Amino acid sequence: MPKDISTPTTATAEIENVAPQRFAAIDLGSNSFHLLVANYQHERLQVVARLGEKVQLAAGLDDDGVLNEAAIQRALDCLGRFAPFLNDITHGNLRIVGTNALRDARNSQAFIERAEAQLGHAIEIIAGREEARLIYLGAAHALAENGRRLIVDIGGGSTEFIIGEAFEPKALESLRMGCVTFSRRFFPDGELNEKRMRRAEISALSELANIQRPYQRLGWDDPVGSSGTIKAAASVLHAYGDTPHEGVITRSGLKKLRERLLKCKQLDKVELDGLKPDRAKVFPAGVAILGAIFEAFDLTQMRFADGALREGVLYDMAGRNSAEDSRSKSLESLKRTYDVDTRQGANVADTAERLFNQVRHAWSLGPAQARYLQWASHVHEIGLAIAHSQFHRHGAYLLEHSDLAGFSRPEQRQLAFLVRAHRRKFPLKEWQALPAAQQASAQKLAQLLRLAVLFNHSRPEAAPALPLLNVDSGSLTITLPESDEPTLLSTDLEQEQAFMQAAGFNLVVKQMKAEG
Repeated sequence: MPKDISTPTTATAEIENVAPQRFAAIDLGSNSFHLLVANYQHERLQVVARLGEKVQLAAGLDDDGVLNEAAIQRALDCLGRFAPFLNDITHGNLRIVGTNALRDARNSQAFIERAEAQLGHAIEIIAGREEARLIYLGAAHALAENGRRLIVDIGGGSTEFIIGEAFEPKALESLRMGCVTFSRRFFPDGELNEKRMRRAEISALSELANIQRPYQRLGWDDPVGSSGTIKAAASVLHAYGDTPHEGVITRSGLKKLRERLLKCKQLDKVELDGLKPDRAKVFPAGVAILGAIFEAFDLTQMRFADGALREGVLYDMAGRNSAEDSRSKSLESLKRTYDVDTRQGANVADTAERLFNQVRHAWSLGPAQARYLQWASHVHEIGLAIAHSQFHRHGAYLLEHSDLAGFSRPEQRQLAFLVRAHRRKFPLKEWQALPAAQQASAQKLAQLLRLAVLFNHSRPEAAPALPLLNVDSGSLTITLPESDEPTLLSTDLEQEQAFMQAAGFNLVVKQMKAEG
């Protein structure tokens, strides 16, 4: 009997009845802080709460790159107002990311520690290209049309440029120019005139020169802008009737907007229909950057799209720890680039997983630590592409300083540490440089990775059988089968005991007594 297609199948019904997941993202931008809370279901976001405040963190950076206390306090006050919206968000469904101002600030770690204590959650500083990737992900989900797009996001301290199709970016770049930093640089006393405006535009053109030709070679069908400056420009043009459609910025409309701004003569006198007062002082600098973008890429128009960094963070979180995890894809790409021995990596990963399962309860290790151990196992030999000598150091450098899509800087540092620590002397200095909250688990994961590498020292066809591993009074104990002759493994473990003892950790190696 044929199925009634109007009745959902069991599988379909189960999918439809899956409860939505609630995610939250906080974007610690150079100009504004934003909070987005949303339910995720059927690959779409349903917004629950959306807040934004002009914190102007970048305006608090002095000439030495130090955030002043006033800016830090503005930021903490804002986060205090965000905090009540996070009460029902599970730990793994919240991500807080910092961008250009925190990348630049010499004392960003001091601020982060205070903010983390206030929120009870880790804060990640993301690299410029990772910021660009997440912006593209957020914008792409907001756009229904297909085709190749140029996405532009003018922030407070940096501007991101992405060319992509569907949800895949083809080019990512973050340039050091933003509406807050350019305001400080070109309009320091608040005076607004043609000379200063043109200086800001020429500086932006100079930054754009690095990407102008390669981006134009790639090409695009649809130029799209996201976030505050471009949204504000589109709003002002619509208010004055200088655009054919709402949300569209034309080159001729941008020229009229520039003229209106110059008539204001002072930043504190910038008042335009459609422009929010809290953006007025940094708006001329943002328009200078936008004008340079139109000039460099010979644009005739650009439309505004709602999606931006915080939406991208939520969509990225929804795909984490699955087959779509961008971090795993990044490491697979890195392995291909540096021709890593995939069989050896897989054998070490298999061994590391079995070791992990023997001690995970005693050491209170969970799924997050298991992922780092697996990642480090697969790429522990990546430094061999540079040189065999000190390859663990080379591998750590590549992992910490490469642009790895999906990874924040702290995540890259943690992964780099494990690769650095997988052989030879235990790197105490690098270990102690990790955040205090990570040190205990990082030390344990490093010990497991070191053992997994030792057990596969002979580079076998398949991962070998393992001895018994257990934790006893703070010591890690390995019990080997009884043998009268030294083996490669017993010799390696003897050396490993010396390395661990020198680092202040206790590794015990026993031999199983024969029965009878």
